[in-house]
Amino acid sequence: MTAPRLARPDEAAALRDLVRAAYAAWVPLIGREPGPMGDDYAARIAAGQAWMVGRDGVLLGALVIEDTAEGLLVDNVAVATAAQGTGLGRALMAFAEAEAARRGHRRVWLYTHEKMATNIVLYERLGVVATHRAKQSGFARVFMAKAVVPAATGGSSTGQG
Repeated sequence: MTAPRLARPDEAAALRDLVRAAYAAWVPLIGREPGPMGDDYAARIAAGQAWMVGRDGVLLGALVIEDTAEGLLVDNVAVATAAQGTGLGRALMAFAEAEAARRGHRRVWLYTHEKMATNIVLYERLGVVATHRAKQSGFARVFMAKAVVPAATGGSSTGQG
């Protein structure tokens, strides 16, 4: 498995397909497609927000992160069905935390559907704590955050939070 790298424009369809497959199991529980299933991955790639990881040319996981005033938003963590349970999701979260620190953020934050209990438990095991619940875009979401120590040098001029 390689380290996460920025996705290339020609990989938008593969990224979309990975996310759709990774989130498909949640549709019956939620009653509709989770937000990441309908995201514009070509736009995410163009904005430098989509990261991918694979092995031997096979896409195994993806991460979408976004600089915000509140910190680095982990908008999406998706792991291919065949790679679920291997620790790849944890590795992608660790990468997001390191990237947040590198960019000068003081926290990573995310949200997940309140019915995605296994995801909430996983994030809690990683030290991400619930901050509040709210309805957003028609979804009942649990908002979560974890503090990170910003890097002493470098970082982004956007969104220190």
